[in-house]
Amino acid sequence: MSSSQQDKEQALALAGVFQAAALVHQLSNKGMVSQDSFETSIGSIIETSPDSTLAVYGGSTEGMALGIRTLQSFVNKEPDTSAHILRYAMSILYLEKRLRKDPQMLSAIGQRLEQVKIQSHHFSTTHENVIANIASLYQDTISTFSFRIQVQGEPNILRQNSNAEKVRALLFAGIRSAILWHQLGGRRWKLLLGRKKISRALDEISRH
Repeated sequence: MSSSQQDKEQALALAGVFQAAALVHQLSNKGMVSQDSFETSIGSIIETSPDSTLAVYGGSTEGMALGIRTLQSFVNKEPDTSAHILRYAMSILYLEKRLRKDPQMLSAIGQRLEQVKIQSHHFSTTHENVIANIASLYQDTISTFSFRIQVQGEPNILRQNSNAEKVRALLFAGIRSAILWHQLGGRRWKLLLGRKKISRALDEISRH
């Protein structure tokens, strides 16, 4: 793989993290999300044996527009970048690191994800039963770490069980992308010191 191709694949996976974070922010404040982005992010959880990085996100960058735009605004240090979205994204990367050091939990997640995949074939990827199953998986595994992501938003929205389940499912989607980013060579210091490289890669992705 050429270095420019690797940069693009890393940027796309990182955009997956930022898309999940942006959707959590949208949902917790407005009670609704961009459906196309939501379907792409949730679909990435079930895509466990992809042919390519792009295949994780449905084979097209269309459903990743929110994540690409959000990550671009972060690397370009645009003033309207939400501090909440950034905090969620950094927290997701931290939890992925914790998960990577727990092979037993990774194995348990892998087994449960097979059940989720079967269920998603019977229903649809974003059916409430599938979302509830992913949310339950997140609660039984990632939520048991001492570090937990505190989601801020409208209490009335977050109190609704269906919204709370969507938030957990989206955080899980973010961690799936964070694992992919790390597998592709992504590292936190690259995020902080390699902003120009990420920005160039995102520009190239957006042109295709």
